[in-house]
Amino acid sequence: MNHLAGRLCLIVDDSRTVRRIARTIVEDAGMRTREAADGLEALSACRDERPDYVLLDWNMPNMNGLDCLKAIRREFGDTAPSVILCTTENEPDFIISAIEAGAEEFVMKPFDADILLGKLTQVSSSTDGYS
Repeated sequence: MNHLAGRLCLIVDDSRTVRRIARTIVEDAGMRTREAADGLEALSACRDERPDYVLLDWNMPNMNGLDCLKAIRREFGDTAPSVILCTTENEPDFIISAIEAGAEEFVMKPFDADILLGKLTQVSSSTDGYS
C-alpha cells in the first residue's frame, strides 16, 4: 500500500517550473500538494494547514530555506512537518547547518521522480515506522 497517498506535501521554491515538476511527481504518487514561492509564504501555508512534508528550496527571496526551516521548527516544535531541503548546494557546511536546524533529508537539483519519491518514502519510514 502506498503510505504517501493522501498526505499533504508543501512545495516551496521560487521557481514555478521546479514547483510544477515536484507537484506532478508527488500528485502522481497520490499525495495532495500546496505551493509557496518563498519561506514567508511557506510559513503562512503551514499555519493554515500543517503539511506532512515540506520540500523546501534553500535559496529564495524574502525568507530563505534555512531561515524558514528554523521558523517551522521553532513554531511547531514536535508537531512540525518533515522537511526535505531541495538545493544545488552540496558544501558540507550547508548540509551541517540544515541538519542542525532540523532537516530530515536533502534532494539535490535537478531531481527526478525516483529520487524525490525515494526521499519522501525514506522520511516517511523514519517518522511513521514504515519499512
